[in-house]
Amino acid sequence: MATTFMKRCLRAAVPAVLVCLGAAGCDPASPSADGAGGGGPSVHFTAAGDIGLGTAAGNVLDKIAELKPDLNLAVGDLSYQAGSEGAFCGMVTAKLGEEFPYELIAGNHESDGSDGDISKFARCLPNKLPGLQGEYGKQWYVDVPQDRPLVRFILISPGLTFQDGVQLDYSKGSERLAWTEAAVDGAREAKIPWTVVGMHKLCFSMGRYDCDVGEALTNMLISKNVDLVVTGHQHAYQRTHQLRVGDRCSYIWAGTFNRNCVADTGNTHAQGNGTVFVTAGTGGYGLHGVNGNDTEAGYFKTWAGANNGGAFGVLDVTLNRQRMDAKYVPAQGSGFTDSFVIQR
Repeated sequence: MATTFMKRCLRAAVPAVLVCLGAAGCDPASPSADGAGGGGPSVHFTAAGDIGLGTAAGNVLDKIAELKPDLNLAVGDLSYQAGSEGAFCGMVTAKLGEEFPYELIAGNHESDGSDGDISKFARCLPNKLPGLQGEYGKQWYVDVPQDRPLVRFILISPGLTFQDGVQLDYSKGSERLAWTEAAVDGAREAKIPWTVVGMHKLCFSMGRYDCDVGEALTNMLISKNVDLVVTGHQHAYQRTHQLRVGDRCSYIWAGTFNRNCVADTGNTHAQGNGTVFVTAGTGGYGLHGVNGNDTEAGYFKTWAGANNGGAFGVLDVTLNRQRMDAKYVPAQGSGFTDSFVIQR
């Protein structure tokens, strides 16, 4: 399916193929050449976490192969089984090819080694994107494409405990929060059009989890108008409205709802007004129910879990210099879909 990065970028001098990245190839007729709505060069990526080794995980990988993105973000909780790193990596490469950028960040099941070891996953599914900064699998960022980038992906691990028994600190004043903030600011300074943050755990949830990533990190991302934050952990699909902090909402506290912190309740958002959070813990391992009466429900636009028509699948995103088009694509067995747009 995928060829090597260098082979597919031999034609990179042609403007229509500035995004020679992954499975979509360098065909000027591909989405990565023309972009959403014919808006020039684009980047196409998928994202999901909470995957496993079962039939449903295989179906989701088949859907990724069908969508032909440039890369996929696997936002943690990979195999759910100790000693299964090789089997998981073999499943992924059999479906997507050896050279496909299946990019990893740790989840709680492999950060501490209990259900696999993130360092072993990172060795058998190594980074395929040039220019990556940081520690792959734990805390890193990369600009895509490397030349004239359209998006900076920032992948972090708040709320996770690693094998040394230390939980990475993203609290106020911490070095890791400062690193993340600098990565966001650096994208702005470099005039990269889009910023996407990925992490396993979440803050806002209509399910069983609290704000494990911390309010300081969450509010920093919103205050910086990060365009999109993608998480897993809650085995369901959830999308917030575009959230903001400002004059009438100085800080968003977990476990409560303040309507002044909602910038836009529609499906088309203006860039710079806030942040959209999407949970796609739908990679193939046991869906959770979703609580429509949760205290944070007012922050959410849509949701689907085990108790209301949810299905395994992926977030599918295409962006160019002018807009980001995102949709939820089920692998099979459900009519649930979702879509939204962010425009510059």
